[in-house]
Amino acid sequence: RAFCSKLQTNSIKMPKDLCHPSLADEKSKHKLKRLIQSPNSFFMDVKCPGCFHITTIFSHAQTVVLCAGCSQVLSQPTGGKCRLTEGCSFRKKVD
Repeated sequence: RAFCSKLQTNSIKMPKDLCHPSLADEKSKHKLKRLIQSPNSFFMDVKCPGCFHITTIFSHAQTVVLCAGCSQVLSQPTGGKCRLTEGCSFRKKVD
C-alpha cells in the first residue's frame, strides 16, 4: 500500500499500473501470483438437454457426471476442466 502511494505522490510514469492491473492480466496469471489469490475452479449448475434436470458439478470434475433424471452423460473429464456435452447449458454457482 505504501509503495502505491509513493508512486502516486512522486508521479513516476510507469508503462504498466502495478497497483490496478486489468482483469485480463489477472486472469492470465497463475492463481498464486495474482494480486489477490483466487482459485480457478468453481461449482456450476448444469441443465440436462433431455429432461431439463439441474445438477451441480465441480468445474474440474475427474469422473463422468450423469444426469440423475435420465442418466445422460453431462460432462467428460479432461486433464483440467471437465468438458460439457453438447447441448448442456451451465451457470456459475454464487455463494
